[in-house]
Amino acid sequence: MSSILTNSSAMVALQTLKGINSGLEKTQSEISTGKSVASAKDNAAVWAISKVMESDVAGFKAIKDSLSLGESTVAVAQQAAETVTDLMIQMKDKIVAATGDNVDRGKLQADVVALREQIGSVVSAAQFNGLNLVNGTATGGGTDVLSSLDRTAGGVTASNIRVDGQDLSTGGYVAKAAFTGSDGVAADGADTFGFSLDPTAGTVDNGTVIIADPTYVAGDTISMRVGESDVSYTVTAADVASTTTADLIAVGLKTAIEATGENVTVDYDSASPGELLITNNGTTSLQVSGQFTNAGAGALGALASIDVSNLAGAQAALGSIETLTQTAIDAAASFGSDAKQIEIQADFVSKLTDSLKMGIGSMVDANMEEASARLQALQVQQQLGVQALSIANQAPQSLLSLFR
Repeated sequence: MSSILTNSSAMVALQTLKGINSGLEKTQSEISTGKSVASAKDNAAVWAISKVMESDVAGFKAIKDSLSLGESTVAVAQQAAETVTDLMIQMKDKIVAATGDNVDRGKLQADVVALREQIGSVVSAAQFNGLNLVNGTATGGGTDVLSSLDRTAGGVTASNIRVDGQDLSTGGYVAKAAFTGSDGVAADGADTFGFSLDPTAGTVDNGTVIIADPTYVAGDTISMRVGESDVSYTVTAADVASTTTADLIAVGLKTAIEATGENVTVDYDSASPGELLITNNGTTSLQVSGQFTNAGAGALGALASIDVSNLAGAQAALGSIETLTQTAIDAAASFGSDAKQIEIQADFVSKLTDSLKMGIGSMVDANMEEASARLQALQVQQQLGVQALSIANQAPQSLLSLFR
């Protein structure tokens, strides 16, 4: 039965054309975006998985930066430890030579002192981004290098490679500081603030710098940073021999601080030996920090006692130099192991990131060859669908002949 109200052929042709146009639109989207799953509506499950993996890739990029920073830090420490080892070997040569007869032990002792000073210079300079792993001052005894993100059913956790610091210094370091104003808030305006440079003190005294109490020896150094200025005072043999050692040191530091030109007032009270009161005279906060260097207390502090100017001293030094050299060798070996571990992890993270990217691509990337072939087929189907719809729409015209 033919009807002018319901054209079933046209309806079928229209639905077919709609389906072809929908497929054509999806194929064109794949070609333009390069993705078969560009949004959650394309495939919610695959899209969700790909986004989780993309977040992991972004995290591993940060990890690669952390590993690069850690690798550089350890490389500096390793180079310093190896250099110290070489210098210790040279020092051993001088000591061995001093045990012989008919040698100028005075000149050999001068060489030993020069090598010892060079070791101190190497250790002091071996820092990267403010972290020194060889002078015994690394916070917590070392540093943690972010190395991985571990995803489990319970969530994501970070993993670290632990790099232990090594003490190759010829002096021990103690730093205690506080930047708290007298009113209990951060130092500002005319607040007074203070800290203790006393390695035996267990608390910080607000408003004062405590210099008294330690058993000072010649060569001990007290270093301070007041605002943007660095000052230091090295304890002399005359200071140690005096009955007012703390007073002499405090006065020396007071003079050094005042010479910086910082906008502070430094008061010294002879009734409280070894104490300075620093007052900020400005209107902005002022940071103060300090460090006490105990000469001869580091892991290589025994170098200070090596004296080859006589035969007995040279013979005694032979035993100690072996132990000290082994300390440097152990430190270099430890850093070498850490460096290798970080290198392997960095290589793994790089390959893992590439694998994750490939996995994401296999899930969401469009097959361009397939999409191209599908596009051409759908374009032909679209043309045929338009023609079929046109023919179906012309069918009612044949009914006019029945009424002629």
